[in-house]
Amino acid sequence: MNDVTRKELNAVSAAGQASAYIGTSVSRPNARRHLEGRGTYVDDVVLARMAHVVFLRCPLAHARIGRIDADYARSMPGVIAIVDGKQIAAICSPWVATLAHLPGMKSPPQYPLAIERACWQGEPVLAIVAETRQQAEDALQMVNVDWEELPAVADMETALAPDTPVIHPELGDNLCFRKTIDTGNVDAAFAAADLVVEETFRFGRHTGVTMETRSVLADFDPAERKLTVYHSHQAPHMMQDLYARHFDLPETSVRVICKDVGGSFGIKVHSYPDDFATVALSILLKRPVKFVADRLESFVSDIHAREHVVKLRLAAKSDGEILAFDMIDLTGVGPYSVYPRTSAIEGNQVLNIVGGPYQHKEYRATLDVVFQNKAPTSQYRGVGHPIACAVTEGIVDAAAVKLGIDPLEMRRKNVMPDDSFPRSGASGIKLERLSHQQCLDKLEKLMDYPALRREQSRLREQGIYRGIGIAVLIELTNPGAAFYGVGGARIAAQDGATIRFEPTGTVTCLVGVGEQGQGTETIFAQIAADAVGVPMECVKVVTGDTEVTPYGGGTWASRGAGIGGEAVLQAGLALRENLRKLAGIVLKRDVAELDIARGHVVDRASGERLVELAELGRIIHFRPDTLPPGPLPELVVTRTYAQRDYPFAFTNGVQASYVEVDVETGFVKLLKHWAVEDCGRILNPMLVDEQMRGAIVQGIGGALFEECLYDSNGLLTNGSMADYLVPMASEMPDIVLAHVETPTATSQLGAKGAGEAGTAGAPAAVMNAINDALSPFKVSVTSQPITPEKILRALGTI
Repeated sequence: MNDVTRKELNAVSAAGQASAYIGTSVSRPNARRHLEGRGTYVDDVVLARMAHVVFLRCPLAHARIGRIDADYARSMPGVIAIVDGKQIAAICSPWVATLAHLPGMKSPPQYPLAIERACWQGEPVLAIVAETRQQAEDALQMVNVDWEELPAVADMETALAPDTPVIHPELGDNLCFRKTIDTGNVDAAFAAADLVVEETFRFGRHTGVTMETRSVLADFDPAERKLTVYHSHQAPHMMQDLYARHFDLPETSVRVICKDVGGSFGIKVHSYPDDFATVALSILLKRPVKFVADRLESFVSDIHAREHVVKLRLAAKSDGEILAFDMIDLTGVGPYSVYPRTSAIEGNQVLNIVGGPYQHKEYRATLDVVFQNKAPTSQYRGVGHPIACAVTEGIVDAAAVKLGIDPLEMRRKNVMPDDSFPRSGASGIKLERLSHQQCLDKLEKLMDYPALRREQSRLREQGIYRGIGIAVLIELTNPGAAFYGVGGARIAAQDGATIRFEPTGTVTCLVGVGEQGQGTETIFAQIAADAVGVPMECVKVVTGDTEVTPYGGGTWASRGAGIGGEAVLQAGLALRENLRKLAGIVLKRDVAELDIARGHVVDRASGERLVELAELGRIIHFRPDTLPPGPLPELVVTRTYAQRDYPFAFTNGVQASYVEVDVETGFVKLLKHWAVEDCGRILNPMLVDEQMRGAIVQGIGGALFEECLYDSNGLLTNGSMADYLVPMASEMPDIVLAHVETPTATSQLGAKGAGEAGTAGAPAAVMNAINDALSPFKVSVTSQPITPEKILRALGTI
């Protein structure tokens, strides 16, 4: 970290003490706890009189619920209760997942358990509660339900056809949401173009496969009418608000605790029907009730994402200048919009981000979000970015091929220049500072692009088909209220941090943003240590408990470092100032002469250590009688931060993939992957690289392997780990990373997000690489995941 950065953060003493952690690769302090098996996940929490619930789920895509025969099941050992949707609805109000800033959006009321009719395979219908999970599972097998199968809407491309059944007749049709962006002169731009390229891109729906499945433990205390919920979740304060409102409880009577969370990826940022049902059961039965999803039911109950068909046109001049994009995006979201973030945000993101890195002036895009009888879809890691990046970069590559322009040079010609910011994109997005040109230059050197092209050409002469794919991207991070708050959703745009000075001279940092495995606790400890002036081992970080942490939005949309971290920085700097004032009182020195470094009060000019913070702690806590009369500085400081100067803080980057395609089998071998990322100020290079590599692997999963396959009746056919393919370590390439730092000026910390850029760019880079390898055969594949079968079909060999 350079001297300018140190001055900006005011977090290192003028005496030059080596106390800076921000910008260094610090190992995770909580790693040893996890390695020792001391993590505490929801299933590790055991309470007195705790019961277990399993859910009978609809086996059909659309069905009327007839007679339920559960008499024998009720008599089985350990069974406590069998509860249906009407009983739950008596104490839990339904929800409608729409947002006011998405005009015209509609969705029907949804209940925790289906009443009279189930609308997707996997919708919970009946709750079986028993003393143990095994007893509940045994009883579940003895419940008989008369199902009346109803017509299912399985194909989103016919969802709006006149002869397609309407899933919710009261809504009039199967359209959830429609939106259009039009700059006004798109047709003129296409008429003036030397080249028009048109392509249809298809994306298979897939889901996040978290190491820890969704889980919830609800404990309602009827004596005090207080509800405590242990959750594997990303947004504890959001869930506190939802439980309070839908169970008619004061918010102060609801506590949500998120201890260790075994991965999220957006899967755990939503509310689910079985969450509300579990809470309702605890209230009805007046005892703790635990639900832990098994892996099979996760495939049909967790949200899915990414099912899109995109038709895109690009207009360009003969020299490669891009004039306009024209897009139609269709996405299917299941029978209900997911609460409270809705199921329209992913498509809305695609509309906003397509063409994002480029300086074209004309843009037209239409989005149709339709209902279908499949598992609901909603926000999943990247939220629209992988689709927007893939279609943009795919058609830019297609245009470059037709014009005979090198793909790298095509992008150099069209990206927004680094010195052109701040500015707006054609879709209307506001961009503060990006570094496309620097990233492209660094990528070219990082991968030795000219040498790689020469190698590719030489190998083609030997019948070995390798391809190079490039993808430029932007990523939305640090969202403000524009994401949800303006639409009426009570999802906090701000986050807070409280830092408390302890008698031992250590500090405790309490933050609303939680730890999901991404290293949040580590960077908060780094920031707090630098801001206050203490060794990092003297910082204790507490997250994920609505009763003790400041109110905040939680972790999603790559906001943890940029928003939560800024709150920590400001709280730490304020506490540091207070400790300097306290030291001035104790030492009878001018505050301007003092600073804090490495857990000591030091002379600002000489760096001489004057007193340990532990001694200050002893005096202020146990011997304040020795201090002069008058108020003393506060030892507990809380600060909040929200992104307000821009709706979001956009990051940018560029990725490249090098692959080999076996044209006889259709198999793709990933040889190497490069990424240059600009996430603003880098707080911990090791953690950023971990995030990038993990996200790239997840993006490759969507590009090559992952897809939830449904039959024509709307039934999932590969809902197990035996059939649903995920990327494996042996299949992944070496991933080489580099960075450009363009700090955001909207915060003192300067950090943007880094959690989703890898997922955003990898599918586009891999797709372009595969198509580059296939270019000698004049064919391409634009349907993801790109399977051997699809490649062979494109080649005409099957």
